[in-house]
Amino acid sequence: MTSTQPRGIGSLIPTRTQATPGEKAAAQLAHLRTATVPVPVLAAAAELIAPQLEDPDPATRDAASAVHARLLAAIEDSGAD
Repeated sequence: MTSTQPRGIGSLIPTRTQATPGEKAAAQLAHLRTATVPVPVLAAAAELIAPQLEDPDPATRDAASAVHARLLAAIEDSGAD
């Protein structure tokens, strides 16, 4: 008879039986280092995050600013006008 219980270090990590689609996507994206994305998608993402640049929370503003800058840099690096 084989056990279905986790063994070793894995037994110390709590697990749930069902992961949400968002949790699955986050786990997959955590290992992503590069991706090919159409420039219009980058531009749309930059527009969507732009309102957060004026958020009252400084941590949100800082995070939004960093992401926005990376999106704009990616658009510029693509050679798109």
